[in-house]
Amino acid sequence: MSRKKPLPILEDILITDVAAEGKALARYNDMVVFVPFAVPGDIVDIQLCKKKKSYAEGKVIAYKKYSEVRCQPICSQFGTCGGCKWQHLPYSEQLKYKQQQVEDNLTRIGKIELPAIQPILGSKETEGYRNKLEFTFSNKAWLTYEALKTVDLTAPRNAVGFHIPGCFDKVLHIDKCHLQDDITNQIRNSIHAYCQENGISYYDLRAQQGMMRTLIVRNAMTTNQLMVIVVFAEKDESVWEGVLNHIATNFPQITSLLYILNQKCNDTIGDQEVMVYKGNDHIIETMEDLRFKVGPKSFYQTNTHQAYELYSVARNFAGLTGNELVYDLYTGTGTIANFVAKKARQVIGIEYVPEAIEDAKVNAELNGLDNLLFYAGDMKNILTNDFIAEHGKPDVIITDPPHAGMHEDVINVILNAAPKKIVYVSCNPATQARDLALLDAHYKVEAVQPVDMFPHTHHVENVVLLSLRDDELTNRPID
Repeated sequence: MSRKKPLPILEDILITDVAAEGKALARYNDMVVFVPFAVPGDIVDIQLCKKKKSYAEGKVIAYKKYSEVRCQPICSQFGTCGGCKWQHLPYSEQLKYKQQQVEDNLTRIGKIELPAIQPILGSKETEGYRNKLEFTFSNKAWLTYEALKTVDLTAPRNAVGFHIPGCFDKVLHIDKCHLQDDITNQIRNSIHAYCQENGISYYDLRAQQGMMRTLIVRNAMTTNQLMVIVVFAEKDESVWEGVLNHIATNFPQITSLLYILNQKCNDTIGDQEVMVYKGNDHIIETMEDLRFKVGPKSFYQTNTHQAYELYSVARNFAGLTGNELVYDLYTGTGTIANFVAKKARQVIGIEYVPEAIEDAKVNAELNGLDNLLFYAGDMKNILTNDFIAEHGKPDVIITDPPHAGMHEDVINVILNAAPKKIVYVSCNPATQARDLALLDAHYKVEAVQPVDMFPHTHHVENVVLLSLRDDELTNRPID
């Protein structure tokens, strides 16, 4: 039986740029080569792993010369853990490539007229900036090739940490993660030590059995309140009591200690009952004079301080005077809706997740706001011409869709409603650019402001202000 010819090794290749998904880019003859964990200016040998007509993917097997812009990663797990893939780039360089990513997407995909794009707003905190992390317990720890040589593979390999990319059943054990306040490391490591000492089983992702399943930690950066959620996969209340009592005793600063029994095939907790062991069933975050109730299932932007910058840009772009009817599409738990409500006549929020809408209503009540209305359902089914005819044509639409962007039906309804302004908040400039092209016939892009929410990753948020090209369109009746 014939075997495939092994792919070649490319020697002395100069890394020239950063490409999509955070990979580095090099060129070999007429072929583009994508490799992870390299930096522009590195000279490397690359083992090709996949080859197509116009591009290839590979991995660095030797560094011949390091780039002058390369820096030392802060995390000992860099290169193995699936997160923080840009730690070897100085933060100023990360921001440069994120700015370029926004500009490239809007010009190459959108192909529309653009104003000068504002310099990206960087995050003041580049470590400990996340307010939420989720860890997985596994009885099959991921081992490096070096560790495989020295470890007894017949012994238990319990780990609590992050999934290895591409290996759903393997988890990298984490001693210290720099993404959240260090109290998270202390709690996770203490739980791990307790479980090891008491022989408590970790979840087997293939066999779907084992006691300890996941751990979620949420810390409210503005109030210092702390939520810990332990997810068990087997029902044994004596074990639960031991684990939860250990946590409560050793970490009295926890204000919300919750637990869940999840025996289904996936880790999502949206459909699971949450039980309170100690404290409240929520924590509180604040933003200006607003208070937001954050429960175990609530969505809240994971970079608290940078979320304020993002929402401030959106509110400033909206330019509200107090007389406007605002539609807040994909409102989530109503954070933006609450944030702009005092400057609007009325805000109508629409969101797919019913639980999020319930949170949004609670937040509006918590903040004493009576000019907010919320509706739950699929956006393309809720936001219709009939809905607008019933609730009024919006003066401003703020939209913050998921990664996939807006459905074309939603865009058509927006065009028909013809608000004077659209503020488009996006976590994916590529799909945002596609949507802007669809809006371009009737709307002009007035301002673009990138915002970095996730240092050390390639992800970037972008806010775009659009204004109606022809004011006469505001007088069109709803079809």
